Amino acid sequence: MQPCELSLADASEAIRTRRLSPVDLVESVLRRLELTQPRLNAYAAVTAERARADARTAAREIAAGRRRGPLHGIPMGLKDLIDVAGVPTSAGSRVRSGRPARADSTVAARLSAAGAVLLGKTHTHAFAYGLTTPQTRNAVDPGRIAGGSSGGSAVAVASGSATFALGTDTGGSIRVPAALNGVVGLKPTHGLVPRHGVTPLSWSLDHVGPITRTVRDAGLVLDALVGRGPRDPAPTAAPPATGGRPPFGSGLAGLRIGVPRTYYFDRVDADVESAVRQALDGLRELGARLVDVDIPMARHVQAVQWGLMAPEAAACHERTLRTAPELYQDDVRVLLEAGALVPAVDYLRAQRARTLMRREWSRLFHEVDLVAAPTVPTTAVRAGQESVTWADGTLEAVADAYVRLSAPANITGFPALTVPVGRDSCGLPVGMQLLGRPLGEDVLLRVGHAYEQTRGADRPARAAQRPAPGRAARPEATPLP
Repeated sequence: MQPCELSLADASEAIRTRRLSPVDLVESVLRRLELTQPRLNAYAAVTAERARADARTAAREIAAGRRRGPLHGIPMGLKDLIDVAGVPTSAGSRVRSGRPARADSTVAARLSAAGAVLLGKTHTHAFAYGLTTPQTRNAVDPGRIAGGSSGGSAVAVASGSATFALGTDTGGSIRVPAALNGVVGLKPTHGLVPRHGVTPLSWSLDHVGPITRTVRDAGLVLDALVGRGPRDPAPTAAPPATGGRPPFGSGLAGLRIGVPRTYYFDRVDADVESAVRQALDGLRELGARLVDVDIPMARHVQAVQWGLMAPEAAACHERTLRTAPELYQDDVRVLLEAGALVPAVDYLRAQRARTLMRREWSRLFHEVDLVAAPTVPTTAVRAGQESVTWADGTLEAVADAYVRLSAPANITGFPALTVPVGRDSCGLPVGMQLLGRPLGEDVLLRVGHAYEQTRGADRPARAAQRPAPGRAARPEATPLP
């Protein structure tokens, strides 16, 4: 195994014990980046010389006994919404092209203080307003979509061109691409990770979180990120630190895992359902108790998601949408213009519905400790595919299909974790989503890690080197005209 294929935890331990230098690790990842970038295009900008200089600094500090922690010397990618001083944040759009950030975002500053090494900015769907990231290709099959909007971050981790990355999640934008590329994605509790210096899409739905190769890696990155930032709104208490200590060593005996009777297994590809149910059987064998549950207010999820996101996004872009509409991509401009037409009364109705939904999900978590379900209803569709047709004849837009199962965690602000649980008949990754109560990240990480140990963590960086599978997408695809 090459250094670029190591998990964060394994690379960190090798650096700590002087079996691997940060310089060698960064060089290995940069070589993989150079190899995969023409085919996958995970990065919007690469800061290779900065990364090499930071790796040399990390090596000197560690040799002198000044190791800062598990992220010291570890190469990372940051989604191109996250400000780093002196590096442009284009947000995937010509609207902000070429503008260097004046200061670090809170999360970039915290990762820098932890000693992580920036490789560059990863591609995003323009302003995070989409679920495909059209510039980037899937790490397992470049003929398929990366997922979005944090597609570049997921592909970088899956292909070995970053050891970990940060993404943002407004309707599933960490979990969707993580699932489609066979890696781990964590959307923390709303407000747990500071968002100052991160380009907003919808301030009441936005989250920042890690994309990693293993669940333990996600806990290590989360530990470096949590806590109120000096310029963030109301504080959110942090959960206990997770990095490598309990709860990772704890069993699952007596843990109650909710399995949805409704919604999460409606209009889901057969391969996806099969992989997730097999994973649930694995959790039962580890001692967990599976409990059938009904998802509250399920039929209102998508209406509430769009009722909140559309007007908030339009408000964020009000000025530039009026002065320079031609600089926006067509799909994003149409969504923003539509959001500006949402009446205030409808936005307030969506806010009231969100309050009810949070209350009902909180009641659900009196019955169970977490909920487990598919992350997305189908694996990665082909690039350019516009819709899917389900077995019952229902035609659904690709974006609607992907956001349908991830949106509840954004509306409530409760944490959610996706872990790889197998492959479909095309060899494409399937993700299982674990949803928990507020500040319940420790439980999600514990369960995800326990499952991961039963099957061995996937090594998607190796899979990315294989020829792309050549079979048609499932379910039936409706291509763009």
